[in-house]
Amino acid sequence: MEQHLLYTDDNLEDIVVKYSNMVYRLAISHMRNKSDADDVFQEVFFRYIRKNPIFESEEHRKAWLIRVTTNCCKKIYASAWTRRVVPLDESIVFESKEENGLFYDLQKLPMKYRAIIHLFYYEDMSINEICLALNKKPSAVKMQLMRARAKLKEILGEDCHV
Repeated sequence: MEQHLLYTDDNLEDIVVKYSNMVYRLAISHMRNKSDADDVFQEVFFRYIRKNPIFESEEHRKAWLIRVTTNCCKKIYASAWTRRVVPLDESIVFESKEENGLFYDLQKLPMKYRAIIHLFYYEDMSINEICLALNKKPSAVKMQLMRARAKLKEILGEDCHV
Protein backbone atom coordinates (compact mmCIF):
# COMPACT_ATOMS: atom_id res chain seq x y z
CA MET A 1 0.00 0.00 0.00
CA GLU A 2 1.43 3.37 -1.04
CA GLN A 3 1.37 6.11 1.57
CA HIS A 4 1.32 9.80 0.72
CA LEU A 5 3.56 11.87 2.92
CA LEU A 6 2.06 15.14 4.01
CA TYR A 7 4.16 18.24 4.25
CA THR A 8 4.25 19.12 7.93
CA ASP A 9 6.99 21.75 8.21
CA ASP A 10 4.67 24.32 9.69
CA ASN A 11 6.93 26.79 11.49
CA LEU A 12 4.79 29.89 11.04
CA GLU A 13 7.65 32.35 11.14
CA ASP A 14 9.50 30.48 8.37
CA ILE A 15 6.34 30.32 6.26
CA VAL A 16 5.68 34.05 6.63
CA VAL A 17 9.30 34.90 5.80
CA LYS A 18 9.29 32.61 2.78
CA TYR A 19 5.96 33.73 1.29
CA SER A 20 5.42 37.27 2.59
CA ASN A 21 6.84 38.99 -0.50
CA MET A 22 4.82 36.85 -2.89
CA VAL A 23 1.56 37.37 -0.97
CA TYR A 24 2.13 41.11 -0.57
CA ARG A 25 3.11 41.69 -4.21
CA LEU A 26 0.07 39.76 -5.40
CA ALA A 27 -2.17 41.70 -3.01
CA ILE A 28 -0.82 45.08 -4.12
CA SER A 29 -1.17 44.01 -7.74
CA HIS A 30 -4.86 43.28 -7.14
CA MET A 31 -5.76 46.03 -4.71
CA ARG A 32 -3.79 48.92 -6.20
CA ASN A 33 -3.12 50.51 -2.83
CA LYS A 34 -0.98 49.80 0.18
CA SER A 35 -3.64 49.88 2.89
CA ASP A 36 -5.90 47.30 1.21
CA ALA A 37 -2.88 45.16 0.35
CA ASP A 38 -1.86 45.28 4.03
CA ASP A 39 -5.36 44.10 5.00
CA VAL A 40 -5.23 41.25 2.50
CA PHE A 41 -1.76 40.23 3.66
CA GLN A 42 -2.91 40.11 7.27
CA GLU A 43 -6.09 38.19 6.39
CA VAL A 44 -4.19 35.56 4.36
CA PHE A 45 -1.84 34.68 7.19
CA PHE A 46 -4.65 34.89 9.74
CA ARG A 47 -6.55 32.28 7.71
CA TYR A 48 -3.39 30.20 7.49
CA ILE A 49 -3.09 30.20 11.29
CA ARG A 50 -6.79 29.63 11.91
CA LYS A 51 -7.25 26.80 9.39
CA ASN A 52 -3.85 25.19 9.99
CA PRO A 53 -4.00 23.37 6.63
CA ILE A 54 -1.93 20.31 5.83
CA PHE A 55 -0.18 20.25 2.47
CA GLU A 56 1.09 17.47 0.26
CA SER A 57 4.06 19.54 -0.88
CA GLU A 58 5.59 23.00 -0.81
CA GLU A 59 3.96 23.70 -4.21
CA HIS A 60 0.58 22.85 -2.67
CA ARG A 61 1.23 25.37 0.15
CA LYS A 62 2.23 28.05 -2.38
CA ALA A 63 -0.87 27.41 -4.49
CA TRP A 64 -3.07 27.60 -1.37
CA LEU A 65 -1.56 30.96 -0.37
CA ILE A 66 -2.02 32.34 -3.89
CA ARG A 67 -5.62 31.16 -4.00
CA VAL A 68 -6.45 32.62 -0.58
CA THR A 69 -4.76 35.92 -1.51
CA THR A 70 -6.78 36.15 -4.72
CA ASN A 71 -10.03 35.29 -2.92
CA CYS A 72 -9.38 37.86 -0.18
CA CYS A 73 -8.81 40.53 -2.85
CA LYS A 74 -12.06 39.59 -4.58
CA LYS A 75 -13.91 39.71 -1.27
CA ILE A 76 -12.70 43.23 -0.55
CA TYR A 77 -13.67 44.37 -4.06
CA ALA A 78 -17.14 42.92 -3.62
CA SER A 79 -17.77 44.61 -0.28
CA ALA A 80 -20.09 47.62 -0.09
CA TRP A 81 -17.41 49.50 1.82
CA THR A 82 -14.96 49.37 -1.07
CA ARG A 83 -17.53 50.59 -3.57
CA ARG A 84 -18.19 53.71 -1.44
CA VAL A 85 -14.62 54.62 -0.58
CA VAL A 86 -12.50 57.00 -2.60
CA PRO A 87 -8.88 55.75 -2.71
CA LEU A 88 -6.10 57.95 -1.36
CA ASP A 89 -3.33 58.86 -3.73
CA GLU A 90 -0.46 56.71 -2.56
CA SER A 91 2.87 56.85 -4.27
CA ILE A 92 4.85 53.66 -4.29
CA VAL A 93 8.61 53.96 -4.38
CA PHE A 94 10.47 51.92 -6.97
CA GLU A 95 14.16 51.64 -7.69
CA SER A 96 13.84 52.90 -11.26
CA LYS A 97 11.57 55.17 -13.23
CA GLU A 98 10.74 52.24 -15.55
CA GLU A 99 9.52 50.06 -12.67
CA ASN A 100 7.29 52.86 -11.42
CA GLY A 101 5.74 53.40 -14.85
CA LEU A 102 5.25 49.70 -15.48
CA PHE A 103 3.53 49.23 -12.11
CA TYR A 104 1.01 51.95 -12.91
CA ASP A 105 0.51 50.63 -16.44
CA LEU A 106 -0.21 47.16 -15.04
CA GLN A 107 -2.81 48.68 -12.72
CA LYS A 108 -4.80 49.71 -15.78
CA LEU A 109 -5.42 46.05 -16.63
CA PRO A 110 -8.55 44.28 -15.32
CA MET A 111 -7.88 42.28 -12.14
CA LYS A 112 -8.03 38.87 -13.85
CA TYR A 113 -5.30 39.95 -16.25
CA ARG A 114 -3.14 41.56 -13.53
CA ALA A 115 -3.19 38.30 -11.58
CA ILE A 116 -2.11 36.20 -14.56
CA ILE A 117 0.65 38.67 -15.55
CA HIS A 118 1.86 38.91 -11.96
CA LEU A 119 2.03 35.16 -11.40
CA PHE A 120 3.64 34.46 -14.77
CA TYR A 121 6.26 37.22 -14.83
CA TYR A 122 6.84 38.26 -11.22
CA GLU A 123 6.38 34.92 -9.46
CA ASP A 124 7.91 33.01 -12.40
CA MET A 125 5.12 30.41 -12.37
CA SER A 126 4.38 28.11 -15.29
CA ILE A 127 0.98 27.91 -16.97
CA ASN A 128 0.29 24.65 -15.12
CA GLU A 129 1.22 26.16 -11.75
CA ILE A 130 -1.07 29.13 -12.41
CA CYS A 131 -3.87 26.72 -13.34
CA LEU A 132 -3.51 24.93 -10.04
CA ALA A 133 -3.26 28.14 -8.03
CA LEU A 134 -6.27 29.83 -9.62
CA ASN A 135 -8.29 26.68 -10.30
CA LYS A 136 -8.55 27.42 -14.01
CA LYS A 137 -8.07 25.32 -17.13
CA PRO A 138 -4.80 25.71 -19.07
CA SER A 139 -6.68 27.05 -22.09
CA ALA A 140 -8.27 29.77 -19.95
CA VAL A 141 -4.93 30.79 -18.44
CA LYS A 142 -3.25 30.88 -21.85
CA MET A 143 -6.09 32.95 -23.30
CA GLN A 144 -6.02 35.41 -20.39
CA LEU A 145 -2.25 35.72 -20.64
CA MET A 146 -2.51 36.38 -24.38
CA ARG A 147 -5.25 38.98 -23.85
CA ALA A 148 -3.35 40.58 -20.97
CA ARG A 149 -0.25 40.94 -23.13
CA ALA A 150 -2.29 42.48 -25.96
CA LYS A 151 -4.04 44.87 -23.58
CA LEU A 152 -0.74 45.84 -21.97
CA LYS A 153 0.75 46.44 -25.40
CA GLU A 154 -2.14 48.82 -26.14
CA ILE A 155 -1.61 50.61 -22.83
CA LEU A 156 2.13 50.92 -23.34
CA GLY A 157 1.57 52.07 -26.91
CA GLU A 158 -0.76 54.80 -25.68
CA ASP A 159 1.76 55.96 -23.08
CA CYS A 160 4.57 55.97 -25.61
CA HIS A 161 2.71 58.36 -27.91
CA VAL A 162 2.04 60.93 -25.19
